[in-house]
Amino acid sequence: MRKFKNKRLRKASQTRIRIASQGKLRLSVHRTNQHIYAQLIDDEKMQTITSASTLENEVKNSINQGGNSTAATIVGKRIAEKAIQLGVEHIAFDRSGYRFHGRVKALAESARENGLKF
Repeated sequence: MRKFKNKRLRKASQTRIRIASQGKLRLSVHRTNQHIYAQLIDDEKMQTITSASTLENEVKNSINQGGNSTAATIVGKRIAEKAIQLGVEHIAFDRSGYRFHGRVKALAESARENGLKF
């Protein structure tokens, strides 16, 4: 198990290096079996601009489980709405070494449909 996590983290670090050279804000995704989290991060200032997750009260009340694609879709919509309120449209998507399918794909597509461009 440790081998796969190390491989994922190595991929994630290479992606973050590439994103940092672009100079865009980074939409970082983290998933666990129970929940999914999304953060909009400014790498130059080294701070989180905004975040959304299945642990927020508004999201938690509207879903049964936090670890499925429908929950990821809601979190993607929420992070896009928060980013647009802050005036951010163009971002770089950081999937944190996870494969682009399932919950990660659902979150990304939902964010795109709600106005983010990446």
